[in-house]
Amino acid sequence: MELHPKTHTYQVKTIWTGNTGTGTESYTSYDRDHDFQIPGKPILAGSADHAFRGNKGKHNPEELLVASLSSCHMLWYLHLCAVEGVVVTDYCDEAEGMMVEKREMGGFFKRVLLKPKVTVQQESMVQKALDLHHKAHLNCFIANSVNFPVEHEATILIAKL
Repeated sequence: MELHPKTHTYQVKTIWTGNTGTGTESYTSYDRDHDFQIPGKPILAGSADHAFRGNKGKHNPEELLVASLSSCHMLWYLHLCAVEGVVVTDYCDEAEGMMVEKREMGGFFKRVLLKPKVTVQQESMVQKALDLHHKAHLNCFIANSVNFPVEHEATILIAKL
């Protein structure tokens, strides 16, 4: 057991930009638009999902949760591949999350499926490349923080010479 675990703090300022002039006078009187401001980084425009009266041209919290899981898995995976001698030349994940909406308790994620398509340099790296997805999952900070399954179905390709 670690005597002095490391802690990390992340700051995000969320600013509602959807006041159309009458505030939240009614459920339909305001926009769900908002900005995420993170020190030293570009502003990220957010909204609610279009199904919840949001702007479909802006990022919503549900998409960002899936993106966080995908990104965290990828970063751990690439790190582990570098350490284990697996040369990755391309990585793309078409992740999808399933949320269930219940009237009495709002919504919740039922699962997220990561579908990374990874290209490795040599055929001899394929099995290790597949195996490292499990290890990346175990190390992913975000996956370790959610209360639903995060699964992965990886495809490994060999780079064309």
